[in-house]
Amino acid sequence: MRKERVQSLKARVEPLPLASYKRPVAGFETTVTLSDETATAALGARIACGLMPGDAVLLKGELGAGKTTLARAILRALGVEGHVPSPTFTLVQAYQTRGLALFHYDLYRIENPREVAELGMDDALEDGVALVEWPERGFPARLASDALTVTLIQTDAAAREAQIVGPARWRHVIAGGLS
Repeated sequence: MRKERVQSLKARVEPLPLASYKRPVAGFETTVTLSDETATAALGARIACGLMPGDAVLLKGELGAGKTTLARAILRALGVEGHVPSPTFTLVQAYQTRGLALFHYDLYRIENPREVAELGMDDALEDGVALVEWPERGFPARLASDALTVTLIQTDAAAREAQIVGPARWRHVIAGGLS
């Protein structure tokens, strides 16, 4: 009788990444020219139309690129009235809009990404929406693949270019009515 040598296989079980609030989907990219604040408000309105609980909108760009202006446009489109402060010093501002809790974060002053955990972002995304300025300062990487990312680049004194990347479901929301 022939003895067969059985090789022992060493398997390594990798832990699954923490759960995401949405299943990953194929994405899209587009670039939109924002010639003035009216165009920025139109983009903000388009984004507002597509928001659902669990969504994160990441707003990137240099100082003065228009991140807070776009965040305000989204909030205005959702019916927020009155003064809408930048959360630069408070780090987060909470709003209750028509059936949607919205949390506006500004991570500019975050020195350590672990500080973000103290801001309640995971809890906010369970039932609401997060608008996040300066996400590169600590937005959880496990959530970034499901986020809509808008990078604003100032092209002249009034105009901006918005480079938009996100899950495929945003394609029709962003494209509808924008050119």
